Amino acid sequence: MNRRKFVAGLGAATVTAGGIAPPGTASPLTASATGDPGQTRIEADFDPVERSIAELELAQARGAVSAEALTSIYLRRIEQFDRRGPMLRSVLAVNPDAVAAARELDRERAQRRLRGPLHGIPILLKDNIETADPMPTTAGSLALVGARHTQDSPLAARLRAAGAVILGKANLSEWANFRSTHSCSGWSGVGGQTRCPYQPARNPSGSSAGPAAAASASLCAAAVGTETDGSILAPASINGLVGLKPTVGLVSSAGIVPISSRQDTAGPMTRSVADAALLLSVMAAPRADWPGARWPLEPAARGLKLGVMQSPPSTHPLVERESQQWFRMLESEGFTLVAVPMPKEWPSLSDLELEVLLYDFKAELNAYLARLGATVPVRTLADLIEFNRAHAATEMPYFGQELFEQSEACGPRDSPAYRKALHHLLDLADTSGLAALFSRYGVDALIASGNGPAELIDHVWGDRFEDSGGWPPMCSAAAIAGYPSLTVPAAMIEGLPVGIALVGRRLQENTLLRIGLRVEQVMKGRRPPTLTVF
Repeated sequence: MNRRKFVAGLGAATVTAGGIAPPGTASPLTASATGDPGQTRIEADFDPVERSIAELELAQARGAVSAEALTSIYLRRIEQFDRRGPMLRSVLAVNPDAVAAARELDRERAQRRLRGPLHGIPILLKDNIETADPMPTTAGSLALVGARHTQDSPLAARLRAAGAVILGKANLSEWANFRSTHSCSGWSGVGGQTRCPYQPARNPSGSSAGPAAAASASLCAAAVGTETDGSILAPASINGLVGLKPTVGLVSSAGIVPISSRQDTAGPMTRSVADAALLLSVMAAPRADWPGARWPLEPAARGLKLGVMQSPPSTHPLVERESQQWFRMLESEGFTLVAVPMPKEWPSLSDLELEVLLYDFKAELNAYLARLGATVPVRTLADLIEFNRAHAATEMPYFGQELFEQSEACGPRDSPAYRKALHHLLDLADTSGLAALFSRYGVDALIASGNGPAELIDHVWGDRFEDSGGWPPMCSAAAIAGYPSLTVPAAMIEGLPVGIALVGRRLQENTLLRIGLRVEQVMKGRRPPTLTVF
C-alpha cells in the first residue's frame, strides 16, 4: 500500500542473515571459476553501477565478471552504503547462500548451460515474498522473524529458474503499509527506517521503499516490489526508477504476505524500461489471454493516443509546471494527446477502498498466518494485535495499529455490507471509471504527472502528502480494478526525482511498456544518486 490510509511501520532491531564480511576481514570478492588471480583483480574493478541487466549478462558472457564476483561486489556495496555511509537501511537481510548459488551458476555457464535471461543476475526481493533460502519472510514484523519456508513462492521459483541470484530481502513499510493511519513509509520493526538515496533525510515512499532505494543505489541489478495500491509506483517515482504494476493475476501472488488477493501483485522495480520488460517476461505466469512480454522491447510507434489527466491539487508547483513541458515533448514525438476529465466520484475511491480492504485483510491474513504453524507466535490478526501491544517499545515506538484494529472489528466477507461496498468500488474504479474512459476517448493509455518530490521523514506526523491527494487518482483506480500501470523517471526537481505515470488496458503491458520506452528516450529523466562512503 502507499496512501496514508493504507499505511504501517515502526522501528528498531535489524535482523540480518549473514553473508557480508565484517570490517577488517577478507574481502568477499573471490576468483572466477578459472581461479586466475588476474581475473580476480579485473572482477574486483568491475563497476556494476547503472548497468542494465543486458549489460551485466554481456559482461559475464565475455568474462569481464563472474556471477560470483558480481554478487560479491553488490554485497560490498550493501556494506558500504546500506550498513554504513548514508545507512540507507534498504536491505533487511542478505542471503547467506547467494555467493554459493552464483558460483554454481558460473559452473553452469562454463558448461554452456544457461538457465535463462537472468543467468547470474543478483536480484533483491521485498521481504513479504517467500523464498526457500535460509532467511525469514517477515513483512517487516518482529512477529514473523521465525517464519522460514521450505519452498519458493511461484514468483521466486520463476526468477531462480531463469538464473537469478536471490541476493537478499529488501526492507519495507511493515505489513506493506497496512497497519496505522499515521505511519512513515519505509519503516519496519525488523529493518528500521529506509532512507531515500538522493537525500537520506527524506522519505522513500510507499511500502516497497527498500526495493526502490536499493535498486536506485545499484545495490542489486534490479528489485521486485509488491503493490496493493501505489506501493510499486510511488517509491519508484520518488527514487528515480521505472516501476511496473502488472495486471493483477498476471504474476502469481501465492507466497506473498497478503492484504487483498483482488489487488495484490508483485512487479519489477528497475533503472530502465527495458529491464522492467525483461523481468516481467520472467515473472509472468503463462496464460492463454496474454501473449507474453516481447523482449527486446520496441519503442511505441508514432500516432498512439494518450489521455492526459489533471494532476492532483497537492502536486508540487514545479512538477505541475514541468509536466506541461513533458506533454509538449511527447506531442513532438508523434503522440496524440487529449484531455481526459477525472470521473466526478473518484475522490471517494480512497474511503470506499479502505472499507473493502479492511474486510479482505482480516480474512486473508488469518488464512496466511494459520498455515505458518509453530514457527511464529501469532495465528490470527487478533494474536498479532496482542503481540504488538506486548512489544510496543519495539513495534509501536512512533505510531499504532489503528488499521489492524478496524480490520479485526469487521465481519465476514459474505456480509451484505462488504458485498455492497465491493460492488460500488469496482463500478467506480472500473466499469464507470477506467473502462468508460478508455472506451469514450479511445486512448491507448492514460498519463499524468506522478508524485514527488520526496518529503522529509517524519515519525511524528507520518506520511503527509498522501492525505491531500499527492498521487494520481487514475493509479488508485488501476490498482482497484487490476489494470497495469507504469512510472518512468521524468525529471529532477530541487535535486529529487519525479516520475510520469501511465495506466493501460488490462493485459496490455506490452503497449504500456512500449509507450514507457518512448517516454524514457524522450525524457532522459533517470539520474543516479550520489552516495558517500563515510
